[in-house]
Amino acid sequence: MKEQNSIPVTKVERSVRFVTTGAKVGVNYLKHFSKKLVNPELSKDELNEDNASDIYQALSQLKGSALKIAQMLSMDKNILPKAYSDQFSQAQYSAPPLSGPLIIRTFTKYFGKTPEKIYDSFNLKSTHAASIGQVHQAWLKDKKLAVKIQYPGVGDSISSDLKMIKPFAFRLLGMSEAELTVYIKEVEEKLLEETDYELEVRRSQYFAKECAHLQNLVFPEYYPELSSKRIITMDWIEGMHLKEYLETNPSQAERNRIGQALWDFYNFQQHELREVHADPHPGNFLITPEGKLGIIDFGCIKELPDNFYYPFFAFVNNPFEDRHRTIDYFKQLHMIFDDDSPEMVEFYYQSYREMIGLFARPFVQKVFDFSKPDFFNELFFLGEKVSKMREFKQARGAKDFIYVNRTNFGLYNILNDLGATVRTDTYKPHLLQENA
Repeated sequence: MKEQNSIPVTKVERSVRFVTTGAKVGVNYLKHFSKKLVNPELSKDELNEDNASDIYQALSQLKGSALKIAQMLSMDKNILPKAYSDQFSQAQYSAPPLSGPLIIRTFTKYFGKTPEKIYDSFNLKSTHAASIGQVHQAWLKDKKLAVKIQYPGVGDSISSDLKMIKPFAFRLLGMSEAELTVYIKEVEEKLLEETDYELEVRRSQYFAKECAHLQNLVFPEYYPELSSKRIITMDWIEGMHLKEYLETNPSQAERNRIGQALWDFYNFQQHELREVHADPHPGNFLITPEGKLGIIDFGCIKELPDNFYYPFFAFVNNPFEDRHRTIDYFKQLHMIFDDDSPEMVEFYYQSYREMIGLFARPFVQKVFDFSKPDFFNELFFLGEKVSKMREFKQARGAKDFIYVNRTNFGLYNILNDLGATVRTDTYKPHLLQENA
């Protein structure tokens, strides 16, 4: 893949790139409607392909929060047309890498020396490039290391980038203005955390220690003395990303073992630590030659406050047996408001029962087969139905839903890709005593 020699870092440079891309998208629409005059049956497939390609090319050059949004959207197979999800999924581990001189400049800025003076050897050619940074291989005292380097200007451009990407997100996501504002604010807070690599090292060490007892998981060792606010040094983990792993045609038993490790990893965090690795895209995992799951990125962590955790997970173990209590939980989670009319309360009560009942289905069965398409088809059709309801154009739901939903549906999607069957009763939600 061709290396990138520079990144637009100023607000003006980046806004020009957004405006230029917007103009290209506009031209694509004009072409589409011109063709549709001749052929009224013309589908949007070609339009989506052209727009997805133009938008991704622009975002991959800008990197940072703009590309991260594309990566996040690619994880939900139901939210975008296939052309967009296919293009945006490249942001998970194969974005255009930065050139050697930019890498050397970053080391000089944060360590006062070039990488060759820090490590015994350092490969200037990256092995993986994603939305926030890229990974290089290095050696020090017979240890093979992975060195993650953040793209220049990423942390400083988050707020302005998200404002500029808002029109694209508005059209692609179909959210109301109020919903999009809440979404963007929560994403901004998490992206600011993701660009703080010193925070990521501390979190990585904490989660590796807390999850060390879980079976079939591998975590790298981290080296704070060789890390900085924009550089992380950790052990190199040998392994394949999910797509490569599946191409080896692993047995069902192997798929189930990896799937179980993934399920336990996430649900132990949610229910025992009350904070969770909230970036479950395939680029953050490796399957080792020993058949274990390597976890290589803890940049995005979502804490689960009690006033969200207890009412939300109450539905999983005790799905809607008490109407009055269920409505009270919905109000605690800002899904139903005090000034809603009785008719609105009934509508949302029934709608949320359907949504959460479907979401919770893997939790209420001791064993769940994620390979079967029926469950995911139901999720897709329910999402389609809800997106067309005017009642859901109003922003509802605590902001915590954004990353909790992203985490769990991302987990479901990876398990579906694996075709795994897992035991789902290994780590159960905790309930308040009054709910038990």
